[in-house]
Amino acid sequence: MEAATTTLERRVREIPPTRKPEELLRNYDGKMRVAAYCRVSTDSEEQLNSYEAQKTYYTQKIQDSPDWEMAGIYADEGISGTSLKKRAEFNKMITACKRGRIDFIITKSLSRFARNTVDCLDTVRLLKANGIGVYFEKENINTLTESSEFLVTLFSGFAQAESESLSKNVAWGKEKSAKAGNVHFQYKKMLGYRKGEDGQPEIMPEEAAIVRRIYRRYLDGCTLGKIKRELDEDGIPTAQGVECWSPAIIHNILTNEKYIGDALLLKTYVTDCISQKVRKNRGERVMYYVENNHPAIVSRETFDLVRKEMTRRSSKRKVLQKSGKTELGKYSGKYALTELLVCGECGSPYKRVTWARDGKKRIVWRCVSRLEFGTKYCHVSPTLDEGKLHHAILDAMNEYAAIRQEVCPDVLAMVEEAKQALTQAGTKLLTLKRRLDEVSHEQADLLDMLLANMADTDLNARMKALTDEKASLKEQILEAQQEEVGLEEQVAKRQQMWDSLIECSEGYTEFDDEFIRQIIQKITVEDADTIRIQFRDSDVVLEQGLQ
Repeated sequence: MEAATTTLERRVREIPPTRKPEELLRNYDGKMRVAAYCRVSTDSEEQLNSYEAQKTYYTQKIQDSPDWEMAGIYADEGISGTSLKKRAEFNKMITACKRGRIDFIITKSLSRFARNTVDCLDTVRLLKANGIGVYFEKENINTLTESSEFLVTLFSGFAQAESESLSKNVAWGKEKSAKAGNVHFQYKKMLGYRKGEDGQPEIMPEEAAIVRRIYRRYLDGCTLGKIKRELDEDGIPTAQGVECWSPAIIHNILTNEKYIGDALLLKTYVTDCISQKVRKNRGERVMYYVENNHPAIVSRETFDLVRKEMTRRSSKRKVLQKSGKTELGKYSGKYALTELLVCGECGSPYKRVTWARDGKKRIVWRCVSRLEFGTKYCHVSPTLDEGKLHHAILDAMNEYAAIRQEVCPDVLAMVEEAKQALTQAGTKLLTLKRRLDEVSHEQADLLDMLLANMADTDLNARMKALTDEKASLKEQILEAQQEEVGLEEQVAKRQQMWDSLIECSEGYTEFDDEFIRQIIQKITVEDADTIRIQFRDSDVVLEQGLQ
C-alpha cells in the first residue's frame, strides 16, 4: 500500500516589534542611562535664562521616568554650534559615551546638537555604531530607527543653511558699518586710549607718553628687543596690565594707524561659518580707511619715519658668510657702525670682523664687497682698526660739539618758542571743549522745550544752529588735538637737541653706539687714513684722519 504524500504550503508570518530600540539599552537594573545636552548660542542674559531652564527641564524629565537613570547634564553656553572643537561639554559627553557610561542622549533639536551637517552625521554614526541613540525632541527623531539618518541629514542641512545665512548677514552688516566709517575700539587691548563721556575715544596722557616713548626709541635706533627690555626694566605694564612686553606687541604699536587718528577697517575676515578661521585681509576683500577719526597720539611725520625705518631694516642685502652659507642681512642695534659705515669706493657697508693671529684677537672693520668677492668689484677699500676708528669718530664729534655751541642761544630760544606754542594750543583746545560742553547742555534744555512745542519755528531754528555749531566744534577740536600732538613732538625734539648741546659741552670721551646713531647720519671711508662724517639734522660734514 502506497504512503500518502502531503504537500505543505510555504508561509511567511510577520512578527511585529514589541520593544522600542532604546528599550534594548538597559543596565543591570533594567534602566537606561540617559544624558541630556543643552546649548545656547550667545551669552546674553535672555539666552542664559533659557540655558538654565533647559538644564532644569531635562533633569526633571530624566528623574521622572522610571526606566531612566541620570547619566549627566552636559551644557555649553555662549558657544557656536557650527564647530565641535570649542564645545568642551559636548566633547566630554562623547568621551563618556565611548567609555560606556551613557546609553541614550536627549536634546532639544538638531540645531542645538550641531549646525554642521558633516559633524552631526559623523557623531550620530559614531554613537549608533556603539549602540547609543540620540533623540531630537523638536524633530521627533530617534537615531536608532532605520529612517533616522535621512531625517538627520535633511534637518541638519537646514540648520547649517541657517548658520550660513546668519553668517552672511553678519558679514554684510560689518561691511556696511565699515563703509559708513563706524570705528570700534578695543580699549582693553589699546594702549593710550579710553572711552570718553561722549562715547568717543580720548587720550590717556600717561599711556600716550609710553606710546610716544616706543616710537622715539625705535627712531633712535633701538631694536624691538631692546625697547622690550627697557619697558620691562622700568616696570611699565602693557595695555592689559601685564608687566611683560614682547617684540610683537611693540611692533603692533609701531604699525597701528590708530595712533595717528586713522582707522583701517576689515583688516581680517572669517573664511566660513564652519571652520571659523580668521585670516588677515591681504587684498582678497574690500577694506575701508577712515582718516581723522579720533585724536592722534603721534604725528603722521613720525609714523611715516617709523614705517620707512622698518622698510630699511628689513631690506638689508644678503651677506655671504665665511662658512659659505648665505643669509639675509639683519639690522643690528648693537653696533652703530654696522648701519653707518660705508665704503667710499663701491658704496657697500662695512662689517665688523674678528681676526685671530698668534693667539691674539683683533677687531677690524672691512668692506662687505671685499669679504664676499675679493677685489673683483672693490679694489682698494682699506681694513680699519676698530680702536682707531672709534678714536677718530670721537674727535670729530668733539669738533662738531664746538661748532654747535655757537648756536646754543638759538636752540634755547627755539625750545621756549615751541613750549609757548604748545601752551597756546592747549588753551585753544580747552576753550573749544568748554564751548562744546555748553552747546551740549543748551541742546539738552532746548530739546525739552521742543518736545512740548514741536511746531515752534524759532526753537527748531535754534536747535539746527546748535547742531551745526556742535559738528563744527568737533572738527576744530580734532584739528587742535592733531596740532597739539605735533607741537608736543616738536618740543620734545628741540628739548632733546638742547640737552644734547649741554651734554656735549663737556666733550666726548667714550664711544656710545646709541648716541653715535642719534647724531651721525653716515660715515664714508675715503681711504686708509681718512673718513668723512655727515651729522644728522645738520649740513655739517667733517673729514677726520685716522691715527
